[in-house]
Amino acid sequence: MIAYPLTYKQFYEGLKKGKLLGLKCRICEALTVPPKMCCAKCTSTDLELVELSGRGEIKTFTVIRVAPEEFTAPYVVVMVELDEGPWVLGNLEGVDPDQASMKLIGEKVTIGHKVILPVKYNPGEGVVMIFSLT
Repeated sequence: MIAYPLTYKQFYEGLKKGKLLGLKCRICEALTVPPKMCCAKCTSTDLELVELSGRGEIKTFTVIRVAPEEFTAPYVVVMVELDEGPWVLGNLEGVDPDQASMKLIGEKVTIGHKVILPVKYNPGEGVVMIFSLT
């Protein structure tokens, strides 16, 4: 049986405590966020738990105008390159979706979280990554 150094449950519990947890490969030193079974770069399973800064830069974004069932549009989704290197996806808060423009590219952000109530396809509460401009 494989022992996982970081499960999704632990990842989301960390977010709820203000910590961004990831995995560092002991072979190639690549960082992986969110958790996976193996290194995204070299496929090694020799991974260790690390805490990341939660700071990064917006690389791209989109405005969701037609939301999945039980979500409310419009909202902004950003792809962020963390200061440590990995890229992560999350919602951007504090920006009016109708005012979102290319000026967001390159903006510095910090990560947070939002707890969402159970939805149709989720057995319990959900946790989503959110970002705020710094």
